[in-house]
Amino acid sequence: MNKTILTAIFVAFTAVPASAQTPAVYLDDTKPMEERVEDALRRMTLDEKIAVIHAQSKFSSPGVARLGIPEFWTDDGPHGVRPDVLWDEWMQAGQTNDSCVAFPALTCLAATWNPQMSLIYGVALGEEARYRRKDMILGPGVNILRTPLGGRNFEYLGEDPYLTSRMIVPYIIGLQSNGVAACVKHFALNNDEEYRNQVNVIVDDRALYEIYLPAFKAAVTEGHTWGLMGGYNLYKDQHNCHNKYLLCDILKGEWGYDGVVVSDWGGTHDTRQAVMHGLDMEFGTWTDGLSFGASNAYDNYYLARPYRDMILKGEIGTEELDDKVRRVLRLFYRTTMKRHRRLGSMNSEAHYATARRIAGEGIVLLKNEGRTLPLDTTKALRVLVVGENAIKMMTVGGGSSSLKVQRETLPLEGMQQLLGDKIRVEYARGYVGDTTGEYNGVVAKQNLYDTRTADELIAEAVEKARTADYVILFGGLNKSDYQDAEGHDRKQYGLPYGQDRLVEALAAANRNLVYVNISGNPVAMPWLDKVPAVVQGWFLGSTAGEALADVLTGRVNPSGKLPYTWWRSLDDVPAHKLDTYPGTWREDKKIIDEEYKEGIFVGYRWADREKTKTLFAFGHGLSYTTFKIGKATADKAELTAADSITFSVPVTNTGGKAGSEVVQLYIRDCKSSLVRPYKELKAFGKVSLAPGETKEVRLTIGRDALSYFDDKAHEWVAEPGEFEALIGNSSDNITRKVKFTLIPE
Repeated sequence: MNKTILTAIFVAFTAVPASAQTPAVYLDDTKPMEERVEDALRRMTLDEKIAVIHAQSKFSSPGVARLGIPEFWTDDGPHGVRPDVLWDEWMQAGQTNDSCVAFPALTCLAATWNPQMSLIYGVALGEEARYRRKDMILGPGVNILRTPLGGRNFEYLGEDPYLTSRMIVPYIIGLQSNGVAACVKHFALNNDEEYRNQVNVIVDDRALYEIYLPAFKAAVTEGHTWGLMGGYNLYKDQHNCHNKYLLCDILKGEWGYDGVVVSDWGGTHDTRQAVMHGLDMEFGTWTDGLSFGASNAYDNYYLARPYRDMILKGEIGTEELDDKVRRVLRLFYRTTMKRHRRLGSMNSEAHYATARRIAGEGIVLLKNEGRTLPLDTTKALRVLVVGENAIKMMTVGGGSSSLKVQRETLPLEGMQQLLGDKIRVEYARGYVGDTTGEYNGVVAKQNLYDTRTADELIAEAVEKARTADYVILFGGLNKSDYQDAEGHDRKQYGLPYGQDRLVEALAAANRNLVYVNISGNPVAMPWLDKVPAVVQGWFLGSTAGEALADVLTGRVNPSGKLPYTWWRSLDDVPAHKLDTYPGTWREDKKIIDEEYKEGIFVGYRWADREKTKTLFAFGHGLSYTTFKIGKATADKAELTAADSITFSVPVTNTGGKAGSEVVQLYIRDCKSSLVRPYKELKAFGKVSLAPGETKEVRLTIGRDALSYFDDKAHEWVAEPGEFEALIGNSSDNITRKVKFTLIPE
């Protein structure tokens, strides 16, 4: 570059007023963040402050060009990076370089019971997001499974607050290590999808703090999430995207959260409430696809021109605005303004390997009578694969987590590839479900159209099953409306598309029937006693076919454990038995009140209290080997409130295959002033063992594991007295007990 050009650039820059130039202190990232935040805040105009707290497009917000702060780009997760959409529409932009690796749904991640899997999941997802120049992934989701009809349960981590908390923290840490913000959602009490914009949750403080908030608190205080998204629903008659109790009193007050609160798309309803009740960044209003409005209406957002006008008219001050902008600036300095951010990588073989590893570890072997599984691949076999879910792409659909993948191996393909020439794999459709395969312009690669009747489909499958050595039926749910999908809940607990009839017919035709359930939710299984082997296969993403084949053939020994209770029927589920779901409409039909009458007794806590027999218990999962949990010991018999206690549990692989077992520790308060669940999960550890090998699992708990929330005193209480550690490999298989005492301070 010649001297004349350099001089012209210098003159052009110095001609800018000094107040608009970017000083060294602003660019110097060695300065403390708060100092840099305050420096930038002082330099911003009112219009610039207003601009950074609301969207400029469907998924982005403006930076501050005058100060060199770039645009901020969000994107949907939490299972992969969503394809780019048009500026002001939900339809994809039609690019050819925005495909991704789809990682397993979060229910599968939770089923690994292995926080290390969460860490590598977050790292890989963050690398994909960073390569695509995304600054925030809208996830993960940590809402509690309260009803198995919940349409979005597949995006969450199950029913237990402790398991969810332990699994979500490393995910956030891994994701944010790439300079990509997590946006934990949906805060809070977003436990069903039906009427999600009108549901006003009524819940006591004890259940709120013990069941529905712990994972969010862990995300904030341990994972240090940079973003958090409000829910569509209401609590205490306030929308959760601007809810004083949740956002101001608890999140930013009790927990000291210093990040941003992002609205769900279209979740903002009022300027003054958004200003005063904790919302920091507004997205989706008038362009959310849920209500009618103008295109490119971003200046009309509640936190845009209406907010600015209120300030200029003196109707409201700027204290709240400056707090919001400070939080947004912190977000910028952690992401777009962070020096030396990783470059990221996309669709790498390492990412596919990570997805396959997580999927294999999360698949749950629910039943295996007569050692039907694994398939004996050492001899010639004829295997019949049945079911639409063996050939249906599950990465397309389901709502905002729908993805455009570079590749997705389907279950039938995985079986054909892995079994090789020695084993003959045939296919029969069995049933026809959803044949559309399209979401927001992303079209599935296969044609599922079939005009045959149910009778014809079943007859074909049964005829082939009679001469097969094994029949593997891939059934369950899909990501269509009213199944596992955003926006609606399931209409029934039973399997759709007449699958029960198909299962019964195949069970009568072949005794070596394996049922693989593809879903994020439990389903009714009235035929369970007739089927020798049952596998929970989840939504596994890009490597679904390989991972399922790995487990079915024994290349991977299953070690997944259920992150929720698998009920026999809806009559056993407290939300349904107590007739509280989906709630009661008010007279004006604008709000539906849903009271959580079961309180803290969610999932296995309810099953214990009511002595309800389940299909499969929380924490249940089998292996192709066997384990023995030895005598557990504690390092002390008494502890104070400031102390901790460690339990040592020997575990031996007593079978003939290498495998992994999860030791689960539940705490029972032998005598309490308030009613408590019989037991609650408070620690777990996963251990891998060779045949005949013994290892010791050490589990440590402290005062928090012994505490309950006293809603009258509004504080956590650990009452002195006798406690019991209940140790086993599922919530209904407790094999060891150790008593200890919490002594007064």
